[in-house]
Amino acid sequence: MPDPQNVSRLLQQTETYLTERLLPFWMERSPDPDYGGYLTYFDRDGRPTGETTKTFLMQIRMLYTFSSAHRAGYGGGRCADLACQGAEFILDHYWDDDHGGWIWIADRSGRPTFTGKIGYGQCFAVYAFSEYCLATGDPRGREAAERTYRAICEHMADTAHGGYVEIMQPDWQPERPGRYGGDRKSLDVHMHMMEALTTFYEMTGHPSHRRRLEEIVHLILTRMLEPESGTGWMQFTLDWTPLRAILFAVEWGSDLEPEDGVARPLDLTSYGHNAELAWLLLRAADVLGEERAGHARTVERIMDHCVRYGLDPVYGGVYIDGPMDGPATQFDKQFWQQAEVLVALLDAYLLLGKDAYWQAFLRTYDFVFRRVVNMEAGGEWRALVSRDGTPIWDYMGHAWKISYHTVRATIQMVDRLRTLGAR
Repeated sequence: MPDPQNVSRLLQQTETYLTERLLPFWMERSPDPDYGGYLTYFDRDGRPTGETTKTFLMQIRMLYTFSSAHRAGYGGGRCADLACQGAEFILDHYWDDDHGGWIWIADRSGRPTFTGKIGYGQCFAVYAFSEYCLATGDPRGREAAERTYRAICEHMADTAHGGYVEIMQPDWQPERPGRYGGDRKSLDVHMHMMEALTTFYEMTGHPSHRRRLEEIVHLILTRMLEPESGTGWMQFTLDWTPLRAILFAVEWGSDLEPEDGVARPLDLTSYGHNAELAWLLLRAADVLGEERAGHARTVERIMDHCVRYGLDPVYGGVYIDGPMDGPATQFDKQFWQQAEVLVALLDAYLLLGKDAYWQAFLRTYDFVFRRVVNMEAGGEWRALVSRDGTPIWDYMGHAWKISYHTVRATIQMVDRLRTLGAR
């Protein structure tokens, strides 16, 4: 049983950090005063690097950050203003009027530089614009989310095998196979589609949107988790045969190269994605009005695996990935896995009451605030550190790293620590 005084201390510490350091880091640095939208490149000291490319994923995730912070009661109205600024820039520059959907990369002024249709970005548009509407009441948010949802249903839904195709050309034709990704599906995109549909259904309450959310939850649980371990395969053929995961030619994250330079082992699973899936499943259950206990076994298997194999017993923190049936084989630690595991451990403890989850949370929290959070640079998290916390990628912001995981996780931790304290 957690010590009440310790819970209270952690709650106060985490909320103070959120309101006085982490959220202000992005409120002060990211708004682009000249063109609108957000600047996202910041060096190890939190200073702008001079790079001004605006990837759609970072613009839409920044919109989510400020919208969710405002809906959670932070920012004194300033987050709503910053969300509106981002929404206007995105709406003005990223929608493809000829083919529908959102383009992938633009320059600082919003001029498109890469117009392919990436499913990862489409689902984040549904997610962020739904959150924006719920946070501010701006009807443009609902209209954009619904417009995106229609494009997804028309162009991405796989009526033969279920789920969604993920990487497409500007006119929505499938991309080439192999490293271009036109012949693959991923847990990553489908998990984020689930989170998007969760907030979308929360916004609309429409029965057909509920059914679409229920469908993807069922699909993930029945086709994307390895039965023996309960953890997730990373990539699949279009008809759901698991594949060794490759890096795609189109980027949407700062991922390490496979050790053999070709593909990751088939039995390699991501501790961060598994944990993120666990708490997002519980969030979906809440919005659907279902009991969280219905996902207790799935959450328990995922988090037991994470605690047993993914958490560093010496230094704390969580490794990037590892085998489904044994200890981790590489030991670097990326920022976003820490964030998602922290939230999932609290949810798992609140649901199942296992002291191992609480102790794992404390060890991970300690590692993050000692070795990953860069207080000297304003409070954002380093991108990648070694096992003992030595910085490897020490930038604060990038084309594929901003506030989404760090701010979201901190807001979610505050919420769960409050719940725990109330118990």
